[in-house]
Amino acid sequence: MKRYDICGLGNAIVDIFLQVDDGEFGALGYERGTMRLVDLEDQNQLLHRFSKGSHELQLVSGGSVANSIIAASQLGGNGAFIGCVGDDRYGLHYVEEFKDLRIHMGNPIIVGESTGTCVAVITPDAERTMRTCLGVSSHLSDKHVDEERIAQSSWLFIEGYVFANPDTGQHAIRRAIEFALKHGTKIAITCSEAFVPAAFSEPFHEALRKTDLLFCNAPESMAVTGKQDSESAFHALKELVPNSIVTDGPHGAYVRYQNEETHVPAFACQPRDLTGAGDMFAGAFLFGITHGYDASIAARGANYLCSKVISQIGARLQEDAVQLWREALEDPRATDVGG
Repeated sequence: MKRYDICGLGNAIVDIFLQVDDGEFGALGYERGTMRLVDLEDQNQLLHRFSKGSHELQLVSGGSVANSIIAASQLGGNGAFIGCVGDDRYGLHYVEEFKDLRIHMGNPIIVGESTGTCVAVITPDAERTMRTCLGVSSHLSDKHVDEERIAQSSWLFIEGYVFANPDTGQHAIRRAIEFALKHGTKIAITCSEAFVPAAFSEPFHEALRKTDLLFCNAPESMAVTGKQDSESAFHALKELVPNSIVTDGPHGAYVRYQNEETHVPAFACQPRDLTGAGDMFAGAFLFGITHGYDASIAARGANYLCSKVISQIGARLQEDAVQLWREALEDPRATDVGG
């Protein structure tokens, strides 16, 4: 029996949520809905611009795969995480939060460095426009990969963004996969964003050949396969990876797991913030399959939690995740998961 359900490998980022009106957003000159990497000076200027007045800056420890580990933990799973933070206020906040969440991080603090931050600028249309300063999270390398935590985990879950650091992150991924294969730990990868499999195709596909499960949304699935629509991409993934999930927003999710295929419908909702929908799905799905649920039921529960997380501000559920999971399983659609 392994100690952890999932061990995540990813960028440790403190999410900073900032709600603005359309006029304030226009003054920034950003392209709506984009994610851009920025340096520390630019990030500090953005934060200083909104640090006074009526804008509340909400801090939540996260990062793509970290959000998934948190989601699984909120549902009652046991999680571990491998990432790096600095010894600044954001890093200390991160470590404290993960301690409270009972997620094992080891010793992630690197002295004299700045913790990664992601400012999510949220507009009235519920769209998020992100400016990410990776800080010390981009220093994640093979020397930080803890063999024991991976050995003690049922699943290793790798963040696609880490492929974007060829000099450090890609070495961390290779080492983590090596340990997972050595200890019989299953491997899952999330694309994170369509540019990852497009720009880092060779190392991404190298890792994919050793992977048990791939999570991607519709644009990411097309970037991986070269297909023109999500359904065709889902079928093409069969040749690349044994198990795969393609989420497609209001159109639900395509699921292939242990030689069974299904399409799971989405739950209707009024989105307020699309941050973390894919992270929530992955974390809830991995919780489900590590706790005895069929893949179709796990995906339906994951879709339900997604509908709840995008109906609020922020990537972490503010409601009781366990109660929401129960509600999902009791929903009448439980008898029609293949619809």
